[in-house]
Amino acid sequence: MKPPFIYLASCSPRRRELLSQLGISFESLEFEIPEHRETGESPQDFVRRMALEKACEGQRRLTIPTSTPVLGADTIVVLNTTVLGKPETPELAEKQLAQLSGQRHQVITAVALRAGNHETVRSCTTTVWFRELGARERRAYCASGEPLDKAGSYAIQGLAAAFIQRIEGSYSGVMGLPLYETAELLAEFGLKVFNTTNGSEPT
Repeated sequence: MKPPFIYLASCSPRRRELLSQLGISFESLEFEIPEHRETGESPQDFVRRMALEKACEGQRRLTIPTSTPVLGADTIVVLNTTVLGKPETPELAEKQLAQLSGQRHQVITAVALRAGNHETVRSCTTTVWFRELGARERRAYCASGEPLDKAGSYAIQGLAAAFIQRIEGSYSGVMGLPLYETAELLAEFGLKVFNTTNGSEPT
C-alpha cells in the first residue's frame, strides 16, 4: 500500500467527506487536543492557531518520519464577539441555539498544512442568518443529538438546515473544511486536486 498524499489531522467524518471531494488520497489521524482561547486572542487568531496546532500535533504523532504534509482544520462560531464552542450537554446546546435565534453570526474555519518545517494557514469567514427558533423546536433539535459535537450547536448539512435563512460565504467552510481555501493550500505544496493517477503520489 502506497503512502497517502496527505495526512488529515481530524476525526471529523464531515472533513473526511469534504476532503474526498477534492480527489486527494489521505489517511486520517484521530486525536483530540485542548482548545482554549488565550486571553486577548481574537477569534480569527484563535481558530488559525488551533488549525496549525492540530497539523503540528498530527506531524508529531507520525511514527515514521515523513515529508508528507499534514492538514489540520478548526471551526468556530462567533456571535458578536462571543465564541460559541461545542456543547457538552443538550441544555447548553439549547442555550446556544436560543442565542443564535433570529440573529446573524460568523463561522470561521481555518486550515493549516505542514510538511517538514514548512507551514501555511488560510481561513475563511461565512456569515449565517438564523430565523427565529421556538423553544419547542430547539428542544426537539437538541433531543436528536446532532448539536453535541458541533461548534455553535448546529450542523448546516443536517436538520439545522431548516433554521438557516441564508449564508454569505462558503457552505463547505460552515461544514468544517472550506474547499476553495483547502485546494489553494494544497497547490502551494505541489498537490493537485482531482488527481486520478491510480492512487499514486503526485510527482
